[in-house]
Amino acid sequence: MFRTIFLGRTLLAAAKSEASAAGVAVKSEASAAAASSARTSYNPLEEFFEADRSQDDDKPVVYGRSWKASELRLKSWDDLNKLWYVLLKEKNMLMTQRQMLHAQNLRFPNPERLPKVRKSMCRIKHVLTERAIEDPDPRRSAEMKRMINAL
Repeated sequence: MFRTIFLGRTLLAAAKSEASAAGVAVKSEASAAAASSARTSYNPLEEFFEADRSQDDDKPVVYGRSWKASELRLKSWDDLNKLWYVLLKEKNMLMTQRQMLHAQNLRFPNPERLPKVRKSMCRIKHVLTERAIEDPDPRRSAEMKRMINAL
């Protein structure tokens, strides 16, 4: 477990140092534009870690609530699909953070966030299932149910 955490942090640190090293080796104006994009380059590993916050902040961070089914019923299929994947990324990030802290025998901050995300995902599935049941075309309804169950 320690090796996994160490490897993840090493990869993240290497990606950050590589991006900053690319910015130092700039010689011409054309390469300066490329370096600025390299400094702010996208690293997919960073999505599994929450942004660092300073520990000396006195006020606690307040997180939002879960989505209500009534709110989700107003959303389109595409909006629900996008929201599903945003919640899935959030859930993966929280579970990664919880596992890393558990391996270091540290307390997971704000453990109520994970149930909120799970509840919202469950409600999205519920709203989509309602829509699939209400569809008059049985073939389309069956296809929608298969897609929902695959989530």
